[in-house]
Amino acid sequence: MTQTYELCTHDSRLVLQNQLMNSTFRKDQNKVAYWQFNKAGNRVYSNLMSGDFAWAQSDIIANDPRTHGAMYVPIVAGSDKTTCSVATEHQEYHPMYHGCLARVFNPLKNGMTTPEVVWCADGHFQCAIYGLGPYIADYPEQVWLCGIVQGWCLKCNACPEDLDNNDARRRTTTKTEFYISVFDRGVLWDDFGIRADVVPFMHGFPRADIHQLISPDLLHQVIKGTFKDHIVTWVNEYLVLKHGEARAFQIIEDIDRRIAAVPAFPGLRRFPDGRDFTQWTGDDSKALMKVRTLLTPLLTIPQVYLPAITGHVPDSMVKCLAAFLDFCYIARRNSLDSTALEELDHTLSRFHLHRQIFIETGVREDDISLPRQHSLKHYIRGIRLFGSPNGLCSSITESKHIKAVKEPWRRSSRYKALRQMLRTNERMDKMAALRQVLTRKGLMVGSTLWFTEALLEGYEPVPLDSEDSEDEDEDNGPVDGPKVMSFVELARTAERDYPKRLPDLATHIKQPTLIPLVRRFLYEQIHPNAAIPAYLVPLEECPKFHGRISVYHSAVARFYAPSDICGAGGMYRERIRCNPNWQGEYAQYDTVFVETVAGVAGMRGMVMGRVKLFFAFSYEGTRYPCALVEWLEVVGDEPDEVTGMWVVKPEYLGNGRRSMAVIHLDCIACSAHLIGVYGSGFLPEDFHFSFTLDAFRSFYVNKYGDHHLHQFVF
Repeated sequence: MTQTYELCTHDSRLVLQNQLMNSTFRKDQNKVAYWQFNKAGNRVYSNLMSGDFAWAQSDIIANDPRTHGAMYVPIVAGSDKTTCSVATEHQEYHPMYHGCLARVFNPLKNGMTTPEVVWCADGHFQCAIYGLGPYIADYPEQVWLCGIVQGWCLKCNACPEDLDNNDARRRTTTKTEFYISVFDRGVLWDDFGIRADVVPFMHGFPRADIHQLISPDLLHQVIKGTFKDHIVTWVNEYLVLKHGEARAFQIIEDIDRRIAAVPAFPGLRRFPDGRDFTQWTGDDSKALMKVRTLLTPLLTIPQVYLPAITGHVPDSMVKCLAAFLDFCYIARRNSLDSTALEELDHTLSRFHLHRQIFIETGVREDDISLPRQHSLKHYIRGIRLFGSPNGLCSSITESKHIKAVKEPWRRSSRYKALRQMLRTNERMDKMAALRQVLTRKGLMVGSTLWFTEALLEGYEPVPLDSEDSEDEDEDNGPVDGPKVMSFVELARTAERDYPKRLPDLATHIKQPTLIPLVRRFLYEQIHPNAAIPAYLVPLEECPKFHGRISVYHSAVARFYAPSDICGAGGMYRERIRCNPNWQGEYAQYDTVFVETVAGVAGMRGMVMGRVKLFFAFSYEGTRYPCALVEWLEVVGDEPDEVTGMWVVKPEYLGNGRRSMAVIHLDCIACSAHLIGVYGSGFLPEDFHFSFTLDAFRSFYVNKYGDHHLHQFVF
């Protein structure tokens, strides 16, 4: 508190101007605030410029004759503490506060009232007005930044003992300044949760209210906070209260085995040896909660935990978690319309209703008044102001801990390391900028000799197509290309160790029904509008096939998935595997969604299939990429009442054989993720996840597999 520290900062005005002129953002730079509506006429909130805050700021700028015609440039900032020497926990780097932050942003202050000509990414000049925009921080940071007392809400004046008070009024800087002018410090602290000794750094900057500008935080408020620190902890405490420590430990171990038994899924971090809940790391908690993230492997949503606790805890606890997951997945979308906001409000109400079970069972004494859970009540307003929370999450600042702080610290001499770290970052930034320039000029492709030969031969070297360099061992990732809802194609390389004739192949894979199924498939392809379904047509009337067949161990689905990390057009790539000896360890036969009724949303227009073989052949000049699938039928007409997930079970014929079919690859929408319905029984200690799809009688269709699946199935 009494030491002197050195502040090292770039000129924020120069930094912002460099960002504005960066041609990398040429196609993604919105110069005006806008309102977006979908085909149903509903307002859509996506990025910052689509929200009410940017619109209101633009109104102010437009109505002032001195700034009329200037574009609004909001500055999104964030701060977060990190620890470099984890073993000793003595080397911490804290963000700057108040006076330091005011100094950092001071070069921009004149440009917040007087237009400044800037060079934009599209190469044109534009008058701009700067403004402080959303600020990204976790709750401890927010407390410091807003000058409030720990335990209070920074958005409203609800007191710590009753945070969910619906009569609480919003905090504003103007209101806080009035309270400070009227009441003494003790009253401010006790009755209003205000620290009179702290002046927020935004004080004195035009059109800036710190209480409004703190953004929602999916990572710390939702994932690490409500899920890991609250729900999981409460579930374990319930088990101890209900069964005693010894029995509770056995149940928690079984939950661990259930998590380990989850089948593989593209992008899913697995826990093959379980997960000791007492030794969670940040990555573990997020991977447990599932999988794909926008920027880093930081932001993931609870996926495997929900079915794992089902049967071991009361239904209301499962419903509580299911409602919370739906809230997470809706809030995590890259764009939300007014209908989605209504759904978000409904899921939050369900969560509040079902979390009462923790009070009823004695886990919580009287009420649930926690700042991170209370913050969820402010999400809808935050989305309307700033667009999707996806782009304003503290995972962005968390993702900088390693590259910007920890790695430079390790490269330093550890003595007065800050300047060494800053020098390292500066040089790395320059190298990254140079790499971008060289990549645009094609100078980072191939070897120097190859590039020189290309120039001498008279043609311009161009970057290799990303599709040509696609790694067949990769399960998932963004992919460039035009926006299409779904497109599936076989792997580029066929497998060599399979017979090339249909009878021999059927014998090799021990599927004697393959031959009649291929014949019925061909009948269906040749007679798509036949009045009689192919499975009822006499087999002798179906075409015979005597050509060559190629077998593949995987196929690639490309589909529109705007809420996952995507390439151009919002497209995502996902590999579907059908391999009898994956990585020399076990068989992997993935499950897929098969579209049956076009235009019908969700599970009502689809069936489930487990791929047993990918193959292709040509018949009368037409190539047919196919899949041999085992069918799974839906249990009931609605999702399971407790988990909110659809349930499917293997479909059998009258002779006891599995129901199978050969389908065209065009029928497959994308991968599906099934998790066994565990019930209340315990799994064997040596149960391996590769047996799951064969061992259980029924399965949950996991709509929490990723954010695409949640929208696709939900």
